[in-house]
Amino acid sequence: MLAGMTDVRSADAAKRLGVETTGIEIIDESARTAAPRDLFWPWFAANVSVFGISYAAFVLGFGISFWQAVLVTVVGVVVSFALCGIIALAGKRGSAPTMVLSRAAFGVKGQKVPGVISWFVSIGWETFLAILAVLATATIFERLGWGGGTATKVVAAVVVAAMIVLAAVAGYHVIMRMQSVLTWVTGAITVLYVAMTFTHIDWSAVSSLPSGGIGAVIGALVLVMTGFGLGWINIAADWSRYQRRDASGAAIVGWNTFGGALAPALLVCYGLALAGSDQAVLDGIGADPIGTLATLLPTWVLVPFLVAAILSLVSGAVLGIYSSGLTLLSLGVRIPRPMAALIDGVILTLGTFYVVFVAESFINPFQSFLITLGVPLASWAGIMIADIALRKRDYDDDALFDSSGRYGAFDWVSIGTMAVASVLGWGLVVNNFADDASWNNWQGFLLDPLGLGTFVEDPAGSYWEGTFAYANLGVLLALVLSFVVTYVARGAKVRAQESRA
Repeated sequence: MLAGMTDVRSADAAKRLGVETTGIEIIDESARTAAPRDLFWPWFAANVSVFGISYAAFVLGFGISFWQAVLVTVVGVVVSFALCGIIALAGKRGSAPTMVLSRAAFGVKGQKVPGVISWFVSIGWETFLAILAVLATATIFERLGWGGGTATKVVAAVVVAAMIVLAAVAGYHVIMRMQSVLTWVTGAITVLYVAMTFTHIDWSAVSSLPSGGIGAVIGALVLVMTGFGLGWINIAADWSRYQRRDASGAAIVGWNTFGGALAPALLVCYGLALAGSDQAVLDGIGADPIGTLATLLPTWVLVPFLVAAILSLVSGAVLGIYSSGLTLLSLGVRIPRPMAALIDGVILTLGTFYVVFVAESFINPFQSFLITLGVPLASWAGIMIADIALRKRDYDDDALFDSSGRYGAFDWVSIGTMAVASVLGWGLVVNNFADDASWNNWQGFLLDPLGLGTFVEDPAGSYWEGTFAYANLGVLLALVLSFVVTYVARGAKVRAQESRA
């Protein structure tokens, strides 16, 4: 009894401090007060980043023209965030985190398969954002003459990690308020950056960029989709679970898409003009995105630019760490939600320190590992979207937490679909870091047999050649195949589940 009273008192104290104590349990009806338009703020704030401008260099790296790149950017960004909006519908229907709602498609215990992948993806990408923030600080401090050495990096790492962890521990309500403020701060400074660099654009150089083939266009499209909407899709329902039950589904999809896609679509298109005008910018972004963009600015703008860069990266990392904590709980770890966020925040901090101070060469293998996880994540998204499309009723709250309920312990059709689609998908993607992560060069094993590409081992650097070698068709295959198989194979089962209501 005493332990129970202590828990209640701890929860009450946390609430008084503004800390969200709700974990993966169903949100009470009285707490579901959010409106669809509220979804604009977290998605916009997390994506209105000068870092988004740097994606333009990666898009142009496929050897496509400016207008091809613009088309790829707009379509890729909008479609990928629209898919996030569809996943967000599940949050309204079930008022639980994304990976808990995923139990309806995979089974209460089977959900741990995509859950583990989701956890690694969230932790990994948010650590990557924190690393970028630290390196950006060091680069800009060095240019200002303030020193960009070890001491600067240590302070930057501590400050960045502290901001991310504290916000994630505080939870949903604090994050929503924080994001609404960050939207204006980062947005204003990003507009200032555009104004200060607009004269750097050389339209004759931009318009002279040669067109690329269909393989290059598809590869650029997949890059944009995975770098933006698909990179967030495993946490989309986490931010819609506080929506009122009578909220419009179309409005939820619309505001989610608008909030997430607006800034990236505009910023990447601007970046295409910027990078297409200057080969030095195009080449430098790969090694140091933020630092390269800063070289176009006068010295007096560097401090506000740094603030905007750090806050935008922190904003994105906060969403990921908050959701990774919820995913950790969905895997069966029995701790309070703030503690789960704190644990993931500590992992992020240690990972950031390790990469920045111990193993800087680790960053390319690290990215290779994360990109590899993008294929099964795309498969999960296809399965989840099909499951949402098949369901006509709200989720059974109790069954989401009971392996003997209507959703069962394991859904072998979904698990099998994800396994097969992932293997096929890995066979059609390539390791973009073949020399730094040679252990991952098994990918692309279907390209040569299908005549889509050939792996060339060269002493100067290994690479793939072929029209579709770098198209990363495996991501699209995993997404589409999983959707089609699930929609066809599980329709009868979903109808049977809902008939038990």
